[in-house]
Amino acid sequence: MQPSREVAFEVIRATTADDAYANLLLPAEIERAGLNAADAALATELTYGTLRRRGAYEQIVRLASGRELDEIDQGVLDALCMGAHQLLSTRVAAHAAVNESVELARRESGRGAAGFANAVLRRISRDGLATWEDRISESARSADEALGFRTSHPVWILRAFRRALAATGSADELEDLLEADNASPSVTMIALPGLAETQGKATKYSPVGFRAPQGDPEQTVRDSGGARRVQDEGSQLVALALSRLTPVTAGERWLDLCAGPGGKTALLAAEALAGGAVLEANEVVPARAGLVRRALEAVPTEVEVHERDGRELAKERAAEFDRILVDAPCTGLGALRRRPEARWRKQPGDVAELVSIQSELLDAALDAARPGGVVAYVTCSPHLAETSGVVRDALERRSDVELLDAPAAIRAVSRGPIEIAEREDGLPVAQLWPHRHGTDAMFLALFRRA
Repeated sequence: MQPSREVAFEVIRATTADDAYANLLLPAEIERAGLNAADAALATELTYGTLRRRGAYEQIVRLASGRELDEIDQGVLDALCMGAHQLLSTRVAAHAAVNESVELARRESGRGAAGFANAVLRRISRDGLATWEDRISESARSADEALGFRTSHPVWILRAFRRALAATGSADELEDLLEADNASPSVTMIALPGLAETQGKATKYSPVGFRAPQGDPEQTVRDSGGARRVQDEGSQLVALALSRLTPVTAGERWLDLCAGPGGKTALLAAEALAGGAVLEANEVVPARAGLVRRALEAVPTEVEVHERDGRELAKERAAEFDRILVDAPCTGLGALRRRPEARWRKQPGDVAELVSIQSELLDAALDAARPGGVVAYVTCSPHLAETSGVVRDALERRSDVELLDAPAAIRAVSRGPIEIAEREDGLPVAQLWPHRHGTDAMFLALFRRA
């Protein structure tokens, strides 16, 4: 068994059996196995390629096997999906893809499973991806289900994406967005302002972003002591839109209310240091609070990190802060290209519970803003309930806030022109998109306390 396949399979199994996150587990497994660069690249492709297209591969396995998915042992199904990815979407030799996937199935469930896997994979190998996509589309019960099968998205998510795009008259971009979710994203990095310079090719929009060099970006992080680090360009832009909305006055007090894991916190800390502001951070989960403290090690300034429910903390600090970031807990539907397994874990029912928390956090943050202070409400989700829905509800509940022009704030900090579509309802909020901007689907609204 090739070590890269063993690593990929172990990570895939962990995502289905233990709800593990591939982006956290895979680097550790690659290091544990001592893979060289070529094998690490193959393990990465097999892991993420299988997870991103898993929905399509499961439907292909269903048709090729003649069995419903719940009739197949999960470990065997994982091996079959990884084999299907190799057969249909890579240049891996068919005999290697079949033989090693069969061996994985045997390890999981015995000789009978090996024979079953061999028959299924050989049937899959007879036709190309386009033919199988036609077949699974024909087996769907609706046009949306067919699209979901082909693009490996649950129907409820693609419908949420369509509604979010339609808010700017762009529903016809849905398939482009779904395909962008299934493409391997380029790695972008940040040079914390005032503490490091960018290296190599600059990112298109963020003035402090750059493309990761060839090889392991973690080496760049280590060499800089954390002053250069991996961060999505969209995350950089929404944080800078707050910190650079107006010139910083020395002595300003800032708060990052939902700080974990700390990427935006570190950027705000560098900006606060440069302008003479004082930053505090809060993260309710102790382990994530630890990540925030680690992220802040590269910034030579004191940042107090609280471990509190952000709603309670903010209510106790009424009218104290000049700028507050509410990077609210959300479904994370805007980062499916980086965390592809998340699309199968989230359910429509999760949204209502999150919206309640988001609204309470935003209200508490608005109370904690001083008169004239600004609150940035951010989610890594384009779902309308988590974005414009939360914003509209806040505006209806409160007469002491006004909504600022978030698209203009992002344009003001962008390195070059950036197109942010106007909403048909006129709400001045900003939505970034993977297929348009090459970023995660970050949402930003800016409130000013009257």
